[in-house]
Amino acid sequence: MSKKRRKRNPVRDSTASKNTPATRKRTVDSFSNPAARLGFGTPNMLDSTEYVREFITRDFITLNTLFRQNWIVKRVIETVPQDMLKNWYKIDSQISPDALKKLSRLERTTGIRAKTLDALKWGRLYGGAAAVMMIEGHEDILDQPLDFDLIMPDSFKGLLVFDRWSGINPDGISLVGDVSDPDFGLPEFYTISDEALGIGLRVHHSRVLRFIGTKLPPVDEITENYWGASIVEPIMQELKKYDNTSFNVAMLVFKACVRIYAMKDIDQIGVMDEEALEELYNTLLGMNWMMSNQGLQIIGKDDTFQTHQISFSGLDKVLETFMLDLSGAAGIPVTKLFGRSPAGLNATGESDLQNYYDSIEEMQESELRPVFDRLLPVMCMSAFGAIPEDLEYSFVNCRRPTEEEKKNIATQVANAIVALVNAGIISKKTALTELRNSEEMTGMWASISDEIISQADNGNPAFGEDLPPGLLSKILEITMPPPQEEAQAA
Repeated sequence: MSKKRRKRNPVRDSTASKNTPATRKRTVDSFSNPAARLGFGTPNMLDSTEYVREFITRDFITLNTLFRQNWIVKRVIETVPQDMLKNWYKIDSQISPDALKKLSRLERTTGIRAKTLDALKWGRLYGGAAAVMMIEGHEDILDQPLDFDLIMPDSFKGLLVFDRWSGINPDGISLVGDVSDPDFGLPEFYTISDEALGIGLRVHHSRVLRFIGTKLPPVDEITENYWGASIVEPIMQELKKYDNTSFNVAMLVFKACVRIYAMKDIDQIGVMDEEALEELYNTLLGMNWMMSNQGLQIIGKDDTFQTHQISFSGLDKVLETFMLDLSGAAGIPVTKLFGRSPAGLNATGESDLQNYYDSIEEMQESELRPVFDRLLPVMCMSAFGAIPEDLEYSFVNCRRPTEEEKKNIATQVANAIVALVNAGIISKKTALTELRNSEEMTGMWASISDEIISQADNGNPAFGEDLPPGLLSKILEITMPPPQEEAQAA
């Protein structure tokens, strides 16, 4: 009888043919110590942890309730959009002052800033919102791609804002197939329902500005009808921990002092008749009413009365820990989210705020720029009938420097410019131009006009020979400390 030959594993057997397919086997390479109940597959509390999907984004009623009644959720939803739009934007193109005034007037009359703020808030709360650009004369061609040549002067009437649950639905049947389109892979059309405009209007995506909360992976994005997730969803667990802890602390306040009245033969209360129980209850009720700062406590000769104080030490640290967790989940510093001062020795909170403002600038570029890239050309066509070829804009830093910081910046800028001019590297005309351009950071030198700059020498003589009267002394007054300060510094 011949023995069956054991099949060789092509993975381990070097003599196996290269064309032999390798078998797929399951490997377990996690740490496991069954005797100590540690690691993978062991019955311990840590390994039993599971993460359950909670679709808070789809719970419209809960989100509305949280926004209306929970001040922390309201702050989380509103703080970031307000900071993103706080200092608005500035046009960097060579546009005439009259054209800029027309554009600014159009922003005010159509309420662009308030509408954009609403769209950002509802996008963060519900996971999706949209604003339809309203252009007079385009009511019958909303389903057509936006053509700038068809935008007449003063025809832009503002934005009509919807959230994902109220008024607008993406049409997922047809997606944008042009890879050069910023909306590539997103719905090509949206259906809006508005009492004033009508029900079931089809709008082309080029007329729609999208706002979402948390960006989702592609598969989840499709299940959410091409919207995102509510910003409340990732902070929900931390919010529950903080709210439950704070409510428990509030309830403990009512039990700060526990009073114990030891009555003789109280263990015999079960054998008392109903009338005796009622008399005992009335007696205790009367004693309780008589007890006050100015009253008396009457007890029997063999009875005792004690009070026990509950210590609250350590609860503030627990609550503060949950505040930090909630703040980290929301991406907003504790000093800004909870309105509290920085804690700790020499703590200023500047580093936390700087990190927060850096994230705000990143969101301005990633979330607001696509919106303004589509909105500003429409506003320009409506305001002055043309789109500047060099249309560029930038978002103004949301962090405003203090007066002391402005003074320090002005001193540093002026010292650097003076040094460069004296070294013959730049001309006085360039120096005056740079001084005026630094007005946004320093709050100074805005009065340097084009005429003053044109009169300055374009050569490189010693600084101050041909400057307009009074300007040199003003610069030196800022850049050079008084003699008294020099003596103290020495």
